[in-house]
Amino acid sequence: MSETIPFGRPMLDDAAFEGVRRVLESGQLVHGKVTEEFERAFAARMDVAEAIAVSSCSSGLFLIIFAKGIGEGSRVAVPAMTHVATAHSVEMLGGEPVFIDVDPETGCMDPARLAEVEGPLDAIIPVHYLGLPADMDAIHAVAEDKGAFVMEDCALAPDATYDGRKAGGLALAGSFSFYPVKHMTSIEGGMVTTDDKGLATAIRKRRAFGYNRMLGDRARPGLYDVDALGFNFRMSEVEAAVGLSQLARLDEFQKSRAANDAILRGALATLPDLTVFPNSYGKAQSCHYCLNAVLPKDGSVSREAVVDVLKARGIGSSVHYPGPVPLFTYYTQKYGYRDGQFPVAEWLAAQTISLPVGPHLGDDGAERVAEAFISAYTVVAG
Repeated sequence: MSETIPFGRPMLDDAAFEGVRRVLESGQLVHGKVTEEFERAFAARMDVAEAIAVSSCSSGLFLIIFAKGIGEGSRVAVPAMTHVATAHSVEMLGGEPVFIDVDPETGCMDPARLAEVEGPLDAIIPVHYLGLPADMDAIHAVAEDKGAFVMEDCALAPDATYDGRKAGGLALAGSFSFYPVKHMTSIEGGMVTTDDKGLATAIRKRRAFGYNRMLGDRARPGLYDVDALGFNFRMSEVEAAVGLSQLARLDEFQKSRAANDAILRGALATLPDLTVFPNSYGKAQSCHYCLNAVLPKDGSVSREAVVDVLKARGIGSSVHYPGPVPLFTYYTQKYGYRDGQFPVAEWLAAQTISLPVGPHLGDDGAERVAEAFISAYTVVAG
């Protein structure tokens, strides 16, 4: 059997190891210049004024809404089909996530369902589903009507664009993920982006305990005051060094992802009754996190059986996501959500298979993935 192709794999080169070595030898493992350099470089890449390195995308989401005063009594719209972190960031601060079903053509928050929300909304968090931007014009229109601010969950969306502008600069702020199998990694970590300098200052303070450094500087690092509530959501210098090395390769990674996506998309177009999510629509252009193949709604093709064949052929896959967030036990027990309330998200959760398109596929990996999936689908469909 050929080498197994996992769903994702971090692509680390000598520059990453050398960057880590330099940081370790320097003795400056946090609060250093490498993190600041990473922030500047990422802000330039995403065409925003400010980028703030944080410990994860989740902590970035949390810090944005915390800095904006979301808390007890706040209502925040989030898509039903997303990683649970989107909703948890609201819930942890005492707010109420208001779940919105998603568009069956894109998997992103459905603006029509958003507009139907009764009562007030304080914020809206669209998720750029698998790297495809949400319909930001329509979402901003609803936000203006509701008096809500908009922030982006950009976990899978570096370099994705909407109307020629990059994700992370399409609303008040955005939060990116650098988890190992994302477009780029910093081991763990994330980045908040914004053009609002006041918000950036507030988040920088709150990611590090609420320090007010007016009493000290780098020469006297032990002197500080605390004038705000904050947390330990910093990125280390080691993580920033890895992130910088990855950012330098992002063009290479994105080119590979686009090419692999095109190969898979073309091959799977021949399969009957299979829905393949688009990589663009209207003003939106994806950054190709993975290819979402959605099996027929009637259940005639077993996902478990298809995945078993893929595994036997050495092909990794994933599911985005295993259930609508409001139907996870925590949210059903607290808010009383029930099956049938989010039909599109429920369909995707039950029938989606996410296929890899990352640069780890190598020269013929996309063809192998396509061949294995077509074979699996054909056999299982009978």
